[in-house]
Amino acid sequence: MRRLLLASVIIALGVSTAQAQLVVSDPAVTIRNALTAVLQESLRATQQSQRLQLERMAQRLSALTSLAKYRLPGAPEWRIHDFESPDLLALSRAYHAALNYGDTTGAAYTAATNPVVAAFDLVARLSPTAQRTLLARLATLDAADATAIAGTNDAGRHRFNGRRELDAIEALEADVVDPSDDQSTAAILDKMSGAGLIGTRQREARTQLLTALLEQLLVDSKRMRDSEASTLNMQIVQWRAAKVVNEAFVAGTGDALRTWKQR
Repeated sequence: MRRLLLASVIIALGVSTAQAQLVVSDPAVTIRNALTAVLQESLRATQQSQRLQLERMAQRLSALTSLAKYRLPGAPEWRIHDFESPDLLALSRAYHAALNYGDTTGAAYTAATNPVVAAFDLVARLSPTAQRTLLARLATLDAADATAIAGTNDAGRHRFNGRRELDAIEALEADVVDPSDDQSTAAILDKMSGAGLIGTRQREARTQLLTALLEQLLVDSKRMRDSEASTLNMQIVQWRAAKVVNEAFVAGTGDALRTWKQR
């Protein structure tokens, strides 16, 4: 019995030892796991701080103040010439309409100006010097007409497009001062693109108007130059032929006095 009892105790102890878990402790693994946990916690805190910073940066200015104060009410509207007034003549009415909407053919300007009589048959009978003078004056009139027609058309087109441009600016202004927080970064970039496009159009119109002014100044300068040249040429011819003219004048006057008779 003693042997049987001792065997049973030994067997029971062996079975308990076989079913138990062996605990293994490695200091290097423990340190590595601790460092990994500290690094992950630092990364989590950094990412959370970045997210909060991005949220603050993404907030629109409307969250802090009203955007309505940046809006300029009462923008001046484009003036329209009253071309339907019954007090205007038909030619004036057509030209006023051209100043409102443009006139690519120049028909309104041509109808409202005095035409130049065709003088090509007369030019052929003149001397070369007279032909040169007459053709230069006709060229000045042609240049003035072309400049005025182009300027009238440009002014009318800019006036007509200016009204539509004003509507676009007001619509863009309403979108810019919209206090809604639902607008994304893409919407803001679209607003910036629209503003840049409007600005480009305005610069183009300004360049065209400056070009029209330059053309008008060139025509005026040519006219002044031709007038000064004509005056100077007459003075030079007078000085050059003064002696002959005076002698002819004296001879003609003397002959008139000798042959004059009262009837």
